[in-house]
Amino acid sequence: MDFQPIERPSEAFQQSVTAEQVVAMTRRAFGTHVQVRAAVELGNGTYNNTYSVDLTDVNTGEDPHESPGEPSGANPRRDRSVILRVAPEPARQSRTDHAFLRNEVASIPHLAPIAALMPRLLATDFSQQVVGRDYVFQSLLHGVPAPEGLAAYPRASWAAFYRNLGAITRVVHDVRGERFGPVSGPAFDTWSEAVAAHLDDLAADLDDLGLDATDVRRLAQVAVAHRTVLDRIREPRLLHGDLWTVNVMLTPGAPEPTVCGVFDCHRCSWGDPEADWSILLAGRRPGTERDAFWEAYGPLTNADEARLRRLIYRASHLAAARLERHRLGNHVGVAESYDEMRELLALLPG
Repeated sequence: MDFQPIERPSEAFQQSVTAEQVVAMTRRAFGTHVQVRAAVELGNGTYNNTYSVDLTDVNTGEDPHESPGEPSGANPRRDRSVILRVAPEPARQSRTDHAFLRNEVASIPHLAPIAALMPRLLATDFSQQVVGRDYVFQSLLHGVPAPEGLAAYPRASWAAFYRNLGAITRVVHDVRGERFGPVSGPAFDTWSEAVAAHLDDLAADLDDLGLDATDVRRLAQVAVAHRTVLDRIREPRLLHGDLWTVNVMLTPGAPEPTVCGVFDCHRCSWGDPEADWSILLAGRRPGTERDAFWEAYGPLTNADEARLRRLIYRASHLAAARLERHRLGNHVGVAESYDEMRELLALLPG
């Protein structure tokens, strides 16, 4: 077996599993007749450990994972590649990223409108008996990672990509839910309760890391003070939570950049569509190719209350980014987040 993990310091948040553990997870998921030829860790994520795993199915005549319609035993030896994603150890997870992989699995049925773009779930193990961590196997999405693929196109054609992204985001946001909060819970009856609970958890997570969370608690107080404005959002809509360039694939060789895959849905939740990460990023550089996003998604309302809500969401994303920057060892970014938050809080009434 060719095993290629990413070497990291012992204090790093992400920690690879071992070659023996990859084999054990594979055998539990697919059976002892499946052999692992190679497992290569992919470095484009910052939370789960993700591996491209090459398998050989030595068909015993009763392979439950044969393709539909394939005669049993018709292909005695079959090579294929799958994706293995392993969650961090439970003790490494914080309140705001707790059981992300379980949240993603719970989100899959609600993401049915974009199922053709998503990897298929092949196996799930949340027992934590094999490696003490949750893990899933998924089908391999074919295509080119968008950050790499976009660079191959002239900048003038990037508008097509953002228009495509806007259309997909609209499809996701059109899915309706019943209560607010992460798909796998906890659930809240009102949007203001969900926002306040998230900010409280963020503040507690920062406390655990020894970081000053005073400004995040102040933001939570502002959100509570404006709960009437937040609770104008009465219908929960599905939010992807991380739908942007790093989590999509492009069709190889297409005449213009075209999305052919969407992955990493572990931040899915129910809430106000304007609180979604893609909405924040799409509006960050007006006057550029990102404006094409709104052509497909539709315009945002410019009413005073909507602008107030978007300020609260922007500050909430910044608080979450502070946590992520600390996890990645970006100490300069952590320090800068305090100045950025001070500026945002100055714009918020109360």
